[in-house]
Amino acid sequence: METERRKQLVLGAALVILAVVGYRAWIQTSAVPLPASNPRAATAAPSAARGPAGAADAPDVHLEALQQERPKPGGTERNLFRFKPKAPPPPPPGSARPTAPTVTPAPPPAPAGPPPPPPIALKFIGVIDRGAGQPKIAVLSDGIGPPLQGVEGGTVAGKYRILRIGTESIEMAYLDGRGRQTIRLSGS
Repeated sequence: METERRKQLVLGAALVILAVVGYRAWIQTSAVPLPASNPRAATAAPSAARGPAGAADAPDVHLEALQQERPKPGGTERNLFRFKPKAPPPPPPGSARPTAPTVTPAPPPAPAGPPPPPPIALKFIGVIDRGAGQPKIAVLSDGIGPPLQGVEGGTVAGKYRILRIGTESIEMAYLDGRGRQTIRLSGS
C-alpha cells in the first residue's frame, strides 16, 4: 500500500515539474527577432538596436518648406454636381407677377359595387400526369387537411373551379367565375 502511495506522489511531482517547464517554455519569448512585415521597419530595426550611432541615419526633414505660403483655392465656378443644369437666376425684384393657384381636379369616385372575392387560399403542390389521352390531375393543399385533387374543368373543395392546369401553374376561379387567379407551383 505504501509503494502505491509513493508511486502516486512521484507521479504527482513529475506532473507538477512538467507543467512548470511547459509553462516557462510557452511564456519565454524567442531570442531571434521575427522578420518585419514591411521593408522600412526591417531596415530600421537593426539601426535602432545599434544605439546612439543609429541616430545619424534619421530622415532629412525640410522644416522651411512648411513655413512657405500655400496656393489659394481655385475660382468659385467649381461645380461638384456637373450633371445638373445650372439654376436660372432669380427674377429681378420689380418683375414678380402674382400667379393664380392651380386647381387640381378631384379624383373620380370609386365605383360602387360588391367588393372583390378574397384570394383563393390553396397551394398548388403538384401535377399527376397519367399518360397520353388521360387528363392531368392537379394536387392542391389548403394547409389544414389532406391534399385535394381536381381535373381541368372540375371543382375543388366545393368552392373553386380549375380552369387550366399547366406544368408550373394552375388557373382557378370561384364557381361563379369571379376571382380568377393563377397559382404557381410551390412544392410544399
